[in-house]
Amino acid sequence: MFTRRSLVLTAGLAALLGAQDKSPAIQVTGAVKQELTLTADDLAKMPRATVKTSSNGMETVYEGVWLHEVLKRAGVPQGSELRNKALASYVLAQAQDGYEVVFSLAELDPSFIDNEILLADTANGKPLFGAQGRFRLVVPKDKPGARSIRMLSRLEVVELRK
Repeated sequence: MFTRRSLVLTAGLAALLGAQDKSPAIQVTGAVKQELTLTADDLAKMPRATVKTSSNGMETVYEGVWLHEVLKRAGVPQGSELRNKALASYVLAQAQDGYEVVFSLAELDPSFIDNEILLADTANGKPLFGAQGRFRLVVPKDKPGARSIRMLSRLEVVELRK
């Protein structure tokens, strides 16, 4: 019998070994007006942005789409609409290997905070692949970098108050 932990470990191992879906996509689900399935081709058609990071003396230039642009496309409240129960909502970002991180909607909205987060699909001009997965969230202002989630596969918007 498989447990959730063994299934997560199995999925993570498969991803690390390169056994990924032929056309990887990111699912945007939950408390959204329109659920989305975005491929690298879909992201390439959206307004592009870059972020430069440095880790252990190595610089990486990530390119992709601001996360708030993806959420806007799904109909998630932003700007003046982000009040009341929307301020108690969050995004659960999930990786193929079971890793999960949380962001409040307010911290993803550039009208609330100066901390734009990139949904990256390239690093140093090349598509992400292998153990990095096809997509990654890059959170340049987080000091430890633990929420810069690799192998990103799903963004679920969760509304705490109905």
